[in-house]
Amino acid sequence: MTKIIGITGSLRSGSFNTALLRAAKELVPHNAALEIATLKGIPLYDGDLETAEGVPSAVITLQEHIAAADGLLLATPEYNNSMPGVFKNALDWLSRPPSETARIFGNRPVAVIGATPGGFGTVLSQNAWLPVLRTLGTRPWFGGRLLVSRAHQVFNESGEMTDAAVRKQLEDFLIGFVEFIQAGNQS
Repeated sequence: MTKIIGITGSLRSGSFNTALLRAAKELVPHNAALEIATLKGIPLYDGDLETAEGVPSAVITLQEHIAAADGLLLATPEYNNSMPGVFKNALDWLSRPPSETARIFGNRPVAVIGATPGGFGTVLSQNAWLPVLRTLGTRPWFGGRLLVSRAHQVFNESGEMTDAAVRKQLEDFLIGFVEFIQAGNQS
């Protein structure tokens, strides 16, 4: 069974990206499982805090979930044409201490998806993640792209995906990502 950890890049309870991961959890192929994680409890990165108290327990827990997974799925909002600060902050913490970066991220298959109320999807946010993912030593999947625009029309008030075309796109994306993970695990 291929294990994927999905991290939502929004703290908002009604987040479209959290809703996107919930839909993904339902649509992931039968030979895979998706666990959803949040950024709640991760403080702003502060080197003085790290020196005085070490890496926060919320960070260590998420590090271990990532390290135990076969793949990482980032569901990113787009704020001001880039990645959300809270999401980047979490990745900065997750790479601490630097000696842990390779264990947590090294050669880990990763894919980025995103949903936004805007008309262009999360293309700029997804592109902004590429240098970060390269620096962390991940193995990004470029075989598919999922940019959910006008998310308020894709999800209902309860956060359920109601758009059949987007549902099919998400399902196809997940099939491709799982195949990418499994192909890398066989080599």
